[in-house]
Amino acid sequence: MTDIHPGQRVAVLADAQNLYHSAQSLYSRNIDYSSLLKKSVADRSLTRAIAYVVRADSPDEETFFDALVDIGFETKIRDIKTFGDGSKKADWDVGMSLDAVTLANHVDTVVLCTGDGDFSRLCSHLRHEGVRVEVIAFEESTADELVEAADNFINMSDRQDTFLL
Repeated sequence: MTDIHPGQRVAVLADAQNLYHSAQSLYSRNIDYSSLLKKSVADRSLTRAIAYVVRADSPDEETFFDALVDIGFETKIRDIKTFGDGSKKADWDVGMSLDAVTLANHVDTVVLCTGDGDFSRLCSHLRHEGVRVEVIAFEESTADELVEAADNFINMSDRQDTFLL
């Protein structure tokens, strides 16, 4: 696939729920989204950065959403759905995938910040279209098929001082 170079156009798509739960379960810490964006772009040309978040009516979430915007992310917000049996669901898999496919004609690289194995097929499709795919996530909570489908994988656990607050 494409080598990394300064003129390379990059889109960063961050699955905030996946990253949050991984960071909390592994380290009881939060993600440093400023560092995540900086390392994702890596001196290339940022075309678009999108953070996919879920509104769960927690006290500080609006402050968090505003902070993401201040850092440079566009936020896409989905309300959590509660079903009759009390179960809850809110994921962005389809939304992230559609955005990645739409952006593919406008970027050289898509950086997926998630460990969700559901995105492995997306990686294969993007690579087939000539787009470099990089994944940044915690190895312990990243599906093997996602790592294998990407051109490059950065393990956030190896760089806790960079990626965690």
